[in-house]
Amino acid sequence: MPSDPYHEPTESGPDTDSMLLIVVGAHLIAELADRPRAYQLAQQIVDWQKQHLDRDEPWLSPIVCSDMWYLNSAQLMARPTICLGRPGVNAASAYFANRLPSAFVVEQSFQVQLDVEFIDMQACIWGIDTASTSSALETFENRYLDSFLRAAHNLPAQPA
Repeated sequence: MPSDPYHEPTESGPDTDSMLLIVVGAHLIAELADRPRAYQLAQQIVDWQKQHLDRDEPWLSPIVCSDMWYLNSAQLMARPTICLGRPGVNAASAYFANRLPSAFVVEQSFQVQLDVEFIDMQACIWGIDTASTSSALETFENRYLDSFLRAAHNLPAQPA
């Protein structure tokens, strides 16, 4: 277990192989509303890891980054990813909007998009406004986060 959930970059750059990306938009609305939620989600992931992983197991570091960094890096796009925020303020959400299946939809309110078999390790969580995005994130956390993290860490799924 890393002593700090966020890796310090080395001279050769950060270790992308151990990252779990939480991607927010580089839009002012995203900075004000989605980025704080993303940091809360990152802490929730670290708390999950403390509860479910042994100290000697490799941990994925939840890293919050902007859509601009993410979409311009094949290395980052290959990592397990949670995009947070609507397509109009998060270009990564726009990218995944037609590429990921909808796992949970409340019409005219929000969507949680992901592969529920967790073969593709990307999730896209967004609502039509900031309150709806909060509802989408809460739905993701309650319904899918545990399974997503188990798959990302190569742990067996919880029995139903």
